[in-house]
Amino acid sequence: MAKPIDHEPQGRHQTKKATASGWIGSVLEYYDFFIYATAASLIFPELFFPKGDPTVAIVASLATYGVGYVARPIGAFFLGHWGDTHGRKQVLVLCMFLMGFSTMAVGLLPTYDQVGLLAPALLVVLRLIQGFAVAGEISGASSMILEHSPFGRRGFYSSFTLQGVQAGQILAAAVFLPLAAYMPKDDFNSWGWRIPFLLSFVVIVIGYIIRKEVDETPAFASEGEQGAKPKAPIVEAIQTSWKDMLRVVCMSLMNVIPVVTSVFGAAYAVQAGYGIGFDKSVYLWIPVLGNILAVLVIPMVGNLTDRIGRRPPIIFGALATGLLSFGYLYAISIKSVPLAICMSLLMWGVVYQGYNAVFPSFFPELFRTRTRVSAMAISQNLGTFFTAMLPALFAAVAPPGSTNIPVLIGSITLAITVIAALAAWSARETFRVHMHDLGDPDAVPVSKAEYDKARQQALAQAR
Repeated sequence: MAKPIDHEPQGRHQTKKATASGWIGSVLEYYDFFIYATAASLIFPELFFPKGDPTVAIVASLATYGVGYVARPIGAFFLGHWGDTHGRKQVLVLCMFLMGFSTMAVGLLPTYDQVGLLAPALLVVLRLIQGFAVAGEISGASSMILEHSPFGRRGFYSSFTLQGVQAGQILAAAVFLPLAAYMPKDDFNSWGWRIPFLLSFVVIVIGYIIRKEVDETPAFASEGEQGAKPKAPIVEAIQTSWKDMLRVVCMSLMNVIPVVTSVFGAAYAVQAGYGIGFDKSVYLWIPVLGNILAVLVIPMVGNLTDRIGRRPPIIFGALATGLLSFGYLYAISIKSVPLAICMSLLMWGVVYQGYNAVFPSFFPELFRTRTRVSAMAISQNLGTFFTAMLPALFAAVAPPGSTNIPVLIGSITLAITVIAALAAWSARETFRVHMHDLGDPDAVPVSKAEYDKARQQALAQAR
């Protein structure tokens, strides 16, 4: 077995810079993505759509949220190609600017009363750009951190990509919800709602300062030195790695858990038609508390995967969250706020992280360096796109007035998580394979003794 080439000189410092870069980028991308979701529910129906029919305005506003997911597979194709041909650093800076400036532009948009139908049209365009940009962030950041991380610590460092996602959602709630709660309604409706969008500028500046200090990854640089950059990464990825791409699509269906928690669960809990009657302000805290707990759990799970492997946590997380969805929906059905919070913390804040904290290392490890960003971006975003259709399926299967809603929706959720678990079970283990062998289906993992020695060296260097 060849010696590891997971590190370049002064790699420890670049590892930390790459991790900080991935973290801040994920914070920005998902802060922007989720303040839009909040605004689409709270304020956009009143500002960007005709006021004649409030129901139509609400549906149209939420539809603009959904178009962001339509753009993600398209963004994955273009940004994945860019990341594999121009570098991880370049694609991450591009994603950050696309997302940041499109979000700031939302904060500057004229309203329907000012420009008529041009207002919702511009809103849709900017949401499409947001969805396009976010498609390249996770795969680019995961690849950047993974390729800068020392052998034996890739799972730990890569997990910070998703910790940034959860932190971005917390930041979105921390900025938007107090403004909506405490500003006079007229002030909030006229100009206060714009503040969270304009604050994206601050994160862009911080993110750019951090990202420009990160070197291109040694794995990508090595590909360039050998003149081996692919002209069509996605074509090559499909030719050489289509089975693993299909596995990633199936594992990405785990996004059903956030859908159950934050989308269908919210409608089930607060919409009058279902007759549960949770207070909206109370329910909004459920995903926030789950995200706070997830921020603490994610690096611990990432570290665990460097000891026991990537597959076991994903398989356990998939099956356990599918089962816990029954209990979470049951807690809502009996209108038990304490039980709903506890079930959400357990399902979303802890057990789901068995998948969420692991895929940023596991997914890119399945693919070769030359096609890594494209293969992961397209596969993951296709899986996520399919789950974006689930709220409509859930509403069709369990409309207001239905009986046994926890059983119906829980059964669908469990079936989907079983698919994800089977996909993980069928994949090869990657945590003991050196960087230069990753993505090679014939690569043989190093012995446990050699791996443990490399991991201890990496831990010692980090102190």
